Amino acid sequence: MHIEPGIVEGAKMTLGFATAAGAASYTVKLATDMARRDGLAPLAARVLIASVLVLCFFQVLPRYPVGVSEVHFILGSTLFLLFGAAPAAIGLAVGLLAQGLVFSPWDLPQYGMNVTTLLVPLFAVSALAQRIIPANTAYKDVTYAQALKLSLAFQGGVVLWVGFWAFYGYGATAATVASVAAFGAAYLSVILIEPVLDLGLLAAVKSLSGASDNKLFHARLGRAA
Repeated sequence: MHIEPGIVEGAKMTLGFATAAGAASYTVKLATDMARRDGLAPLAARVLIASVLVLCFFQVLPRYPVGVSEVHFILGSTLFLLFGAAPAAIGLAVGLLAQGLVFSPWDLPQYGMNVTTLLVPLFAVSALAQRIIPANTAYKDVTYAQALKLSLAFQGGVVLWVGFWAFYGYGATAATVASVAAFGAAYLSVILIEPVLDLGLLAAVKSLSGASDNKLFHARLGRAA
């Protein structure tokens, strides 16, 4: 999902900084709300774990270039279910930044666009979860259909944002259309795999006595709202 160097250049890059600033502002609001509700220490612990996981997603899990970008297994809906929207958002931003600083410094100029591509779909997942998961259902009890919808929201959002940046930078040429289409088709593998991983992780949480009520996880994971 990285926006590669050369796709968006010059003054056009300003838009990426603006969208990232908006996403950051909303993340601060989410984090403030969680800190007031659950405490600062649990929030910090969830952020740390989520950040490490995101860095592992980028560097350890398979990734391969397709079309206009790279296909990564960035399990946004998984992070949301386990830790909540705020830790997941901060984890995505911090993990992406760490990956750029340590492993891919050439990606840093595109950081604003890349972080927008991850955070806005995550916010869509959070909004969708409120609509499709009943208030009397803990996240550990979500169905495959619900997990699939959340995955579609996140991964589909990533594809849409990558497509937007590609058309914004290159223009609506036949080559851009073909490249974006190839990237979107390749992401179907992630969309199909992620719900299975979600349910596997949630099943593991169920099997561990007291794990779902651990402060390291989002409170909604183990009990209904």
